[in-house]
Amino acid sequence: MKFSHSIQFNSVPDWADHYLAYSNLKKLIYQIERDIVASSITAANDTEVISSITEQSPLLDAKSRANAIFIPALDKELAKINVFYLNKEKEFLEEVEILISDYAAFENLEDNVSIHSNAFNISRSYQSGEGSLPRKKSSSSQPKRRSTSDAAVSFMSSDDDEAENQFSQPTGGSRLSTEVDFLDNRLSFLWTPSSLEDQKIRLKKRTIELFVWLSELKSFSSLNYTGFSKILKKYDKITNSRLKSSYLNNVVNESYPFRHPTRQRLEDKISKVQEIYANLCTNANMDIAIRELKTHLREFIVWERNTIWRDIIGLERKAHAVGIKAPVTVDHSLEATSKISTPFGMLSVSSTFWRNVIILLICVGVFVFLLDASFFKREEQRYCFAILIFSSLLWSTEVIPLFVTSLAVPLLVVCLRVLRDDQNNRLGAKDAARQIFQTMFSPVIMLLLGGFAIAGALSKYHIAKMMATFVLSKAGTKPRFVLLANMFVATFASMWISNVAAPVLCLSLIQPILRPLPPNSNFGRCLILGIALASNVGGMASPISSPQNIIAIGIMERSPPTWIQWFFIAIPLCIIIDLLIWLLLLWNYEPTKNSSIIHPIRSSKDPWTGTQIFVIIVTVITILLWCIEKRLESFFGDMGVIAILPLVLFFGSGILTKEDFNNFLWTVIILAMGGIALGRAVQSSGLLHTIAKSIQAMVGDLHPWHVLVIFSTLVLVVTTFISHTVGALIILPIVFEIGVKLSDPHPNLLVMGSVLMCSSAMGLPISGFPNMNAIMMEDEMGVRYLSTMDFIKTGVPASILALVTIVTVGYGIMSLPLIGY
Repeated sequence: MKFSHSIQFNSVPDWADHYLAYSNLKKLIYQIERDIVASSITAANDTEVISSITEQSPLLDAKSRANAIFIPALDKELAKINVFYLNKEKEFLEEVEILISDYAAFENLEDNVSIHSNAFNISRSYQSGEGSLPRKKSSSSQPKRRSTSDAAVSFMSSDDDEAENQFSQPTGGSRLSTEVDFLDNRLSFLWTPSSLEDQKIRLKKRTIELFVWLSELKSFSSLNYTGFSKILKKYDKITNSRLKSSYLNNVVNESYPFRHPTRQRLEDKISKVQEIYANLCTNANMDIAIRELKTHLREFIVWERNTIWRDIIGLERKAHAVGIKAPVTVDHSLEATSKISTPFGMLSVSSTFWRNVIILLICVGVFVFLLDASFFKREEQRYCFAILIFSSLLWSTEVIPLFVTSLAVPLLVVCLRVLRDDQNNRLGAKDAARQIFQTMFSPVIMLLLGGFAIAGALSKYHIAKMMATFVLSKAGTKPRFVLLANMFVATFASMWISNVAAPVLCLSLIQPILRPLPPNSNFGRCLILGIALASNVGGMASPISSPQNIIAIGIMERSPPTWIQWFFIAIPLCIIIDLLIWLLLLWNYEPTKNSSIIHPIRSSKDPWTGTQIFVIIVTVITILLWCIEKRLESFFGDMGVIAILPLVLFFGSGILTKEDFNNFLWTVIILAMGGIALGRAVQSSGLLHTIAKSIQAMVGDLHPWHVLVIFSTLVLVVTTFISHTVGALIILPIVFEIGVKLSDPHPNLLVMGSVLMCSSAMGLPISGFPNMNAIMMEDEMGVRYLSTMDFIKTGVPASILALVTIVTVGYGIMSLPLIGY
């Protein structure tokens, strides 16, 4: 968790304004980097090449000016913390002294109850003539009674004060008898067992409350000290300074809240409170007392901060689950809402809700209409066509989550009985259910899980990041080469950690480059867009780089391509398309005309650990086994079995945990399973054969290249507006069947070309996750780098260039005898 979240997570809500303003200081650091450090290096560039600058005067002057801005900001925060701490410490220490005094008085009362009771019995005996009390003795006992009575005053309520006024007015008799009557009445009023127990409960509550607040003050000091340490570390890293050691030692450590005597004084008061609690509640057992007080502290914190913790933890878990930062949410409070009266009360619904309801009703209406339409002779084909169109509409409009639609597919397939056996007889519900579930959990799903395990391990142990920073550190400072290096790194990372996580990794790595750039910098927009487009291209680079590739392998199950064949086709295409997009970006944005200075990315200096080496070895062995799977088919049987290897080794060794397994993209897995189920239904019902035969009649005896151009263009248009995976689910089964029916059959060639085209659709911000992530990128001032026009200006031409490359170079490679497509 970031420290800016941690300080909010652990702070006392009522004291929030008095903690170190960590986020503001971090923004100040980025502003310093942009306005001072970068400008100084630019000035130095007028006289010599940047690469020759080491520790010369312009840079030193920049550091001095940076310190002159940053140190006063730190001093201001430190003064704010000092004032607040002094006030709170004074308040709490006074409360501790009052508690000690009150506890001593209570203890004195408790110890002397029996003595006073005996004295009152003797006094009663003297008054009734049952005994005699010496004068001297009675006078000597009087001060004791008075002192005890005075001590009880501090524990009296307003009712007690009235009782005291009542009993302080003697009505007659001797002084001794009057005093005895007064004390007898007072003790009968004050010193009953229930009254003593009430006072004890009040003391216990005060002790717990004071322990909580003293612990909060201790946490306040510790958290702020950590904040100073972290913000100074960040400042030193970004500005290449050495301020942390001197400022911490000479300023922070000498400030009142962080001095050793101050901390020791607070610890002593906490120990005293613990001792009082032990005497009150645990028969002086300190271990039990400390344990109980800490339990009270936890309960208080959970009650007080429940909402804050829940919100922050929720955001962090969502972000970690997909390896991205928390998404920007829409403020639905700004939408038009209406109220509906229900038996359970009024229900507020938004305009988005009504829109989704209308779309869903239209989809259901189309589904019901198609169930009775006479487009096909056989009933199972008619029902299967209705399921296909219904699922496609739901996937395209996303009125319900994509994975929910996938879950509905097997339900409809079984209930409508669209599956047939080998003799073309409709299967019953029981046999259909068994067959569809066997189909859904196919080796392709295990391959997807194995890919997630490899991606999770490479990301969790920063292996991908270390390799990426090493490559980017060699890119230099020339804009064109920095752009090209980042694009190739994004494509390569997408091969192994998917094109969902790769752009997030790469966009985080370029933050040191983006921060010093001036607002609206052409190079900043160019760089972010380049990484997004290259990540899309990387989605075609390996069988596990995107879900649509897994779907294509499942469709080509009769003779799927080996990993070597896939690399032989996809990697040259990725390189060519990346280079074409690079040239397009240079032509559109002309980043070389910008005079901004690019900070080189520093490679990681951390040594490789044993865990990282183990992860790399397992990953390499798994990929090699996938590449030679055909030769090992008699032993492993399928690539899905090989995918179990990283799952067993990573989870069995504890490298990945149960939480990592839960954070797999299960929605994507369910989506793929639904697609497999739909494909099986379309094939088993005979619908696919019928549709392919109809399309075959339209395309006639066209050459496979012409069919590839037609379907690649169709895929490009469709997947520009809907999910790449959804487009593959709908179109690829039809493409395969048409390829089989051609006079010169090339089903794998057509499917391979079409699935590569799925990843190349990148014309809009909604065309794939890399584009969505890129358009949400903001600078430190909250201003977005990209707009929709950037994607239209660059993404649409890039998609067309990818289409031309796939149907020319790609077709040529796939037609080679070595590939056999």
